[in-house]
Amino acid sequence: MNAFNQLVVNKRLLLFIVLGIAAFATLQSVFSHPKSFPNGPQLYTTYNNYVIFKQSFFHLIEGKNLYRWFTTEYWDLYKYSPAFALIFGVFSVMPTMVGLFFWNLLNVAVLFFSVYYLPRIDLRTKGLMLTFMLVELLTATQNEQSNALIAGLLLFAFGFLERDKYWMASLCIVCTIYIKLFGIVALALYLLYPNKFKLAYTTAAWVFLLTVLPILVVSPNQFVFLYKSWGRLLAADRDFSDGLSVIGWLKIWFSLNVNKTVVNLAGMALFCLPLLKIKQYNNIVFRALMLASVLVWVVIFNHRAESPTFIIAIAGVAIWYYFQAPSKLNYLLLVLAFVFTTLSPTDLFPKFVRDNYFWPYVVKAVPCILIWGKIVYDQLFTELRERPNVSEVAQ
Repeated sequence: MNAFNQLVVNKRLLLFIVLGIAAFATLQSVFSHPKSFPNGPQLYTTYNNYVIFKQSFFHLIEGKNLYRWFTTEYWDLYKYSPAFALIFGVFSVMPTMVGLFFWNLLNVAVLFFSVYYLPRIDLRTKGLMLTFMLVELLTATQNEQSNALIAGLLLFAFGFLERDKYWMASLCIVCTIYIKLFGIVALALYLLYPNKFKLAYTTAAWVFLLTVLPILVVSPNQFVFLYKSWGRLLAADRDFSDGLSVIGWLKIWFSLNVNKTVVNLAGMALFCLPLLKIKQYNNIVFRALMLASVLVWVVIFNHRAESPTFIIAIAGVAIWYYFQAPSKLNYLLLVLAFVFTTLSPTDLFPKFVRDNYFWPYVVKAVPCILIWGKIVYDQLFTELRERPNVSEVAQ
């Protein structure tokens, strides 16, 4: 226990661990055998997701349609904004192994420093939060996706909002929208802060800048075509799967043939319900729980949620648990999330259990669904108190 306590208060050591995750995931991806996909015409690299991002930059500057199949290069479709493709050129021009490492490094570093930028939490608690997220962070990094980056940007946005740095806060939120559209849910955080006019025009400025950015390398006609193609892709993608989500859980556990739109609207209504408690806006725990609700909501109501996406939800779970005074029920839910959300895809469980029970029954999502319900309950009915800092406990 002493060794663990020394770990969680050692920011430098935790940074080395996080950097090690980026390096390990990169080497593992580069030296792993090629893999196949269902209906895929050939074998693809283990770092297929990174290749999608890398090639999107070259497709953009070559005037190609970003949103069609390029099966000779990679499997799956590019689903991010044209602006992301242009910005990713920073990594695309690097040799693949170098670019992959720096992409992984960006993801883990943004999440790491965003945790330490959170307000009103002592060093040990921040270490506990980060330690709780490490396994899920490794899972996300091994898949070369942007989910850790999105989680970190949303944590940074909260830290900037708390410090009245609205330009930076709005930049972080707008960036998440132009990576994965569901970041738009985080705009609800604006309701909790004063000077909403400044939040509105700073957001509008960043939206305009990121929207028009690709015009630097494409013609006006191609610019319009790309955004229309992106919109069509997102609309068509909506009906593709149920994912590790509330929708999948309702269908598999309860045999309910639910309508996705109805479920999402119900989820949004519940998400917005605590916002009626305007007098609670001056309580930092309430504001932190609103952030936690955003982080978990965008995953469990995402019909395309998969295992690497859950670093976002786990970041929300950490915010929910470590920002408020602890309770036995909250601790039980935290343990369930660690065991069945974080550890369920790992080799700690036999493969036949993972393949025949955990994945088909969306077990990874269930603790996060329960915790999101508890977040909403806490906001509505619990007397929210801050978690005591180490120094306060010592006194």
